[in-house]
Amino acid sequence: MTICLKKTLLALILLSGRCIAQNPFGNPLVPDMIADASLQQIGDKYYCFATTDGYGRGLDTSGPPVVWTSDNFVDWSFDGIYFPSAEKQKYWAPSKLAEKNGRYYIYPTINAYMYPAVSDTPTGPFRLAKGEDKFELPYTKGATLIDGDDVGGIDAEVFVDDDGSAYMFWGRYHVARLKEDMVTLDSVTVIPTPHREYSEGPVFFKRKGIYYYLYTLDGDENYHYAYMMSRESPLGPWEYPDNNIIAETDSTAGVFGPGHGCVFNPNNTDDYYFVYLEFGRRSTNRQTYVNRMDFNDDGTIKPIQLNLTGVGAIAGKRSEKTLAPLHVSASSVRSPLFIEYMKNPDFKRTEYFYPSFAFDSMNGSRWMPASGEAESWIMADFGKLVNIERSAIYFVRPTSIHNYRFETSLDGVNWKILQSPDNGKIKAPANNLINDCVRFLRVTIINGEPGIWEWKVYEAGGTE
Repeated sequence: MTICLKKTLLALILLSGRCIAQNPFGNPLVPDMIADASLQQIGDKYYCFATTDGYGRGLDTSGPPVVWTSDNFVDWSFDGIYFPSAEKQKYWAPSKLAEKNGRYYIYPTINAYMYPAVSDTPTGPFRLAKGEDKFELPYTKGATLIDGDDVGGIDAEVFVDDDGSAYMFWGRYHVARLKEDMVTLDSVTVIPTPHREYSEGPVFFKRKGIYYYLYTLDGDENYHYAYMMSRESPLGPWEYPDNNIIAETDSTAGVFGPGHGCVFNPNNTDDYYFVYLEFGRRSTNRQTYVNRMDFNDDGTIKPIQLNLTGVGAIAGKRSEKTLAPLHVSASSVRSPLFIEYMKNPDFKRTEYFYPSFAFDSMNGSRWMPASGEAESWIMADFGKLVNIERSAIYFVRPTSIHNYRFETSLDGVNWKILQSPDNGKIKAPANNLINDCVRFLRVTIINGEPGIWEWKVYEAGGTE
């Protein structure tokens, strides 16, 4: 085979997206970069509050506060900002919601300080629970969760016990009771842990009368979780299991640095899931994964078998049937990205950006065009006329605004432009109604971060 022919075939493979390349990121919970997730079920719906990563400036920035929701733990979406006054702030590590007297309280870290916020619904709009709903730098006096001369603290984790008493845990092993107003702390103490390194991202939950306190150690690729337990109260006394490291890097499974997340227990079950961020693409370019958590008969936690494949649907309605294109092509393909390690030389990852990744049903892979392209497009060819109801597109960086052109075609030559009602909105996925028999679909990204995590095309009248 000549060198010229080899290059031609390689170019065709890259553009068609038919190359089978490794996706080292597996199938995270949602098709975006998120970290510090707090996951819970309210009624029949799942809610995921998290830090929005992927804005390219490390700890100097974050994406806006959005809440991902799902009916089945597979198909996730968000629509707009749930905390409007915090949209332009550095918004990190929101807690789970705590409900009190018909209102919902959340405790995010904003500009490196913890604040209580309140809303009448789980999806907002939330506002500061103390004082005027606005932010000042370095912090808004009188509005922070911690009062006094030293108001610093990060990574709030709220826990409400069976008797209605509330507790607040946060970084560096801190804990306090929450007063009835849900915005005032009482009697701050430091939890006596056997490991005394820097710690953040506390997790607290109760199972079968036992209280569990999880805390992180180290960071980056070496992030790991330790735990202890109490059979009496959220404040101890504490038991220190011999095997107290329950989640750590497993290079053979391709999992590095399991860090700040939560423990999720679906309503009315004894099923528990460990939710954690993973090192991902280093810095604040992380994604969040979910694995099962199991217990021994004495209540101790078994070491968690980490993997990047996820747990799939838990309950709820079945996913609608999606169509897989025969060919996927694009205007261009970004060059592979080699991701350098920070602490652990066993970490070796290269990201590829093939067009076919937009249709692989894996939230960790994505198509991205070459940098600097004015308008980028991706096209799906189904090989024949198919009856399509609608399309759902998860753009790269979906929490920023995208404008795009959506087209259908019978022959790949003559194109029909469809209306795109989600153009210019902070929303995922971006939906387009089609309700037609077509062979080709094409999306052209006019502005916004170019690239697609997942593109789901739904067959008319189909369920899986």
